[in-house]
Amino acid sequence: MEKKPDKKILEWFDEYNHGSLDRRDFLKRLSVFTGGLVAANALLVSLEKGSASADLVAKDDPRLETADITYPGATGDMRAKLARPKGSAKLPAVAIVHENRALNAHIADVTRRVALEGFVALAPDALSPVGGTPSEESKAIEMISKLDMPSTIKNFVAAVQYLKTNPLTTGKVGVVGFCWGGAMANQMAVQSPDLQAAVPYYGRQPSADDVPKIKASLLLHYAGLDEGVNKGIAAYEAALKKASIDYKLFMYEGTQHAFNNDTGSRYNKEAAELAWKRTMDFLKEKLKA
Repeated sequence: MEKKPDKKILEWFDEYNHGSLDRRDFLKRLSVFTGGLVAANALLVSLEKGSASADLVAKDDPRLETADITYPGATGDMRAKLARPKGSAKLPAVAIVHENRALNAHIADVTRRVALEGFVALAPDALSPVGGTPSEESKAIEMISKLDMPSTIKNFVAAVQYLKTNPLTTGKVGVVGFCWGGAMANQMAVQSPDLQAAVPYYGRQPSADDVPKIKASLLLHYAGLDEGVNKGIAAYEAALKKASIDYKLFMYEGTQHAFNNDTGSRYNKEAAELAWKRTMDFLKEKLKA
């Protein structure tokens, strides 16, 4: 009989989702619990279908206008989710950059959460040049890993220009990115002088040589138990100080990488809520003043 997923399986699934465990090794571990590869594959399908939690903000929330749009990227049209409060008032804008699972239901929900805070929120799909985000998370992870990064960064930088010139906005633009998207948010800060605020969640850092190019104010969130990402903090912080960049850094002790994602096993409610409040306060300060 197939065993029910226990805590260890959920931990492996989260590692697999975030790219630190490849599909072959994950299935090999699952086979030990299920008694064979066929059952392991079936369990993986079940895990992927059940990984999304209920939306915090409904897709049809009456307070919001939402749409699937495209904007001009460096490699062609980029697909994106757009959400904003109903009404005609011009608002500051925030780009939302997804994890390595691409533009899934969780990130669409986060985009609506940002919009409810009084922003025009835009979540680009990094996989637009190759057909968009697939329904299978494992395929999305594989596709993300094969993207040309210089072109991908340019496609996200193009989102800043799109938002800055959009008639719905005030022209002020920030970005929030998670995991893979946290690294992208850092790169957007380096490569987009029009960006005014960047909030990378546990994102890998840019090179110290690139830090002086940053014009945006930064709010950096890190998980205490995230050795791979955190080993780059010291050099990044030293470069930020040397270049006199406006930044704040918060370490959330005892939390793991991806602690903000409420659809994953590493979710830490207390840390996520605190980081979210800090993020919204920061964006309002930098973009609404």
